[in-house]
Amino acid sequence: MKASEADILIVPGYTNSGPDHWQSRWQSRLSTARRIEQAEWSKPVREDWTGSVARAVNEAGRPAVFVAHSLGVAAVVQAVSQFEKPVAGAFFVAPPDVANPEIRPRHLMTFGPYPRDPLPFPSIVIASRNDPFCAFGVAEDIAAAWGSLFIDAGEAGHLNAEAGYGPWPEGTLTFARFLSRL
Repeated sequence: MKASEADILIVPGYTNSGPDHWQSRWQSRLSTARRIEQAEWSKPVREDWTGSVARAVNEAGRPAVFVAHSLGVAAVVQAVSQFEKPVAGAFFVAPPDVANPEIRPRHLMTFGPYPRDPLPFPSIVIASRNDPFCAFGVAEDIAAAWGSLFIDAGEAGHLNAEAGYGPWPEGTLTFARFLSRL
């Protein structure tokens, strides 16, 4: 699949992705990419976030491909049952452990626990060995439950701009390969 054949849905996490974040950079370069906006970026409500994700899929003119980061991953996975149109694939980066009672802010737990059923579309989960929002083994386990290809990003923090992942060329190449196989 080519990018022009898909609606690429950028799904940021808690507090949105700023201009230096790799998601924002990709959105500006991909002509068919659009960000799923949330009414409350800093006080996420699961039903609102999943509703926004489902509406974006159901209004898409082409098969949807998700590019989700952090809490955006949880919003996508929790919205799957609401999709009425096809999803071609999902590129998930740094999913948080929304079942961990130690996660902060605590209201992120309202997005958990994750469903354990295989996803009805191809997916990749990229996780870091030192992500403060999810233990590596937890990310590996949820990827296996979803039937996702799992990629070890090494010691990469939360794979966001603060961790040094603004341009993220390795991510761009991985996404391009993933898209070409859909």
